[in-house]
Amino acid sequence: MTSLLQAWQGAKQRLEKAGLAGPVIDARLLVEAAADCTRLDIVTDPYRQLTAEQEATLADYLARREHREPVSHILGRKGFWKIMLQVNHNVLTPRPDTETVVELVLRDFPERAPWSVLDLGVGSGAILLAILAERPAAKGLGVDISEEALAVARDNAAHLGLAGRTALLRGDWTEGLASENFDLVVANPPYIASEVIETLEPEVRQWEPRLALDGGPDGLAAYRDLAPEILRVLKPGGRFAVEIGYDQKEAVEELFRAAGALDVKTFRDLGDRDRVVAGAKKPLETKA
Repeated sequence: MTSLLQAWQGAKQRLEKAGLAGPVIDARLLVEAAADCTRLDIVTDPYRQLTAEQEATLADYLARREHREPVSHILGRKGFWKIMLQVNHNVLTPRPDTETVVELVLRDFPERAPWSVLDLGVGSGAILLAILAERPAAKGLGVDISEEALAVARDNAAHLGLAGRTALLRGDWTEGLASENFDLVVANPPYIASEVIETLEPEVRQWEPRLALDGGPDGLAAYRDLAPEILRVLKPGGRFAVEIGYDQKEAVEELFRAAGALDVKTFRDLGDRDRVVAGAKKPLETKA
């Protein structure tokens, strides 16, 4: 039989030998899930024995991780902002960098105001649901071209108790949406240049949906479509925030300025990389 401490140490060594980055955290997460324990249990009850079934589960998890399957896919969940999301191979695994979008928009919108948000390329629902969880009077619409991704978002909205304020629609960006309908538009579109995808880590290249990664030859295809359309569906004075690649600041800012956006700025993530382009639609002119 194996103790919690032995299981964690053995898992860590196995993942280190496989050349994986972050083996300590990955090992702990997999042991916690397989043995139905917490980090505190490993510290305070290190000699607790795993059952034979738990050992078998852990062995399966480690084998999958050695084949570069993301921990989020193995466990079927990933924390984002202050919520826990279900994830699978049909959606991008939410990343801490994307929390920059949530942080920015929450500054701009008061907690009790009944404002409307549109999330284009909603995926797992990470951005939209994180915002709605913090703003109880807000309502949101998430659009995605993938029905499989929408199924994940639908389950997440239900489990978080947000289904009543969340609508989900299969569509191609803003196609069919009325003009001047939303106070806020957010998006994390595909922005990786097509030829770069094959150079990415296997966890991304092999396991995440290509549709959510491939931004065309220069990585900017989605932004060319989105910039004018985001301005179209925003209410006068409404705001937007879109995630970008670390080297796309100037190009994406220019696309939004050309579409008529005001106050266009780029914000950095916790790693001090350009991450979010945000701005506003011109407000209605008021008579003096």
